[in-house]
Amino acid sequence: MSAPRRPMNPSGLERYYVLTKGRSGPGGSASSLDVATLIVSRTAPAPGLQHEHEEILRRCRDPLSAAELGAHLGLPFNILAVLLTDLLEAGHVEARDPIPAHNAGRGPDLALLEEVLSGLQRL
Repeated sequence: MSAPRRPMNPSGLERYYVLTKGRSGPGGSASSLDVATLIVSRTAPAPGLQHEHEEILRRCRDPLSAAELGAHLGLPFNILAVLLTDLLEAGHVEARDPIPAHNAGRGPDLALLEEVLSGLQRL
């Protein structure tokens, strides 16, 4: 006689708990991550890394936003942020603001917006 099977958890919450080792959100300097943050690999995947960490390093050879990365991996942002925290603290990835700091707060470049509008009107 076999033991009764446990029902599968369709929400994936058990998987997320295992992936993050029970952590619910990023801490430290990674708490400033948002969906527009660009992630870039600084190292190649190494033996012994968690599968998801390896996949992040492979996909981020070129800059990729956290939103795009989450979509590729099928992970919610808070779970991805925990995994990125691990990689940031180990120096495997770099997080970049999507807007350079010297332009922050200035607003959009009006000349560029006018050129785009002009180009759209010509279509």
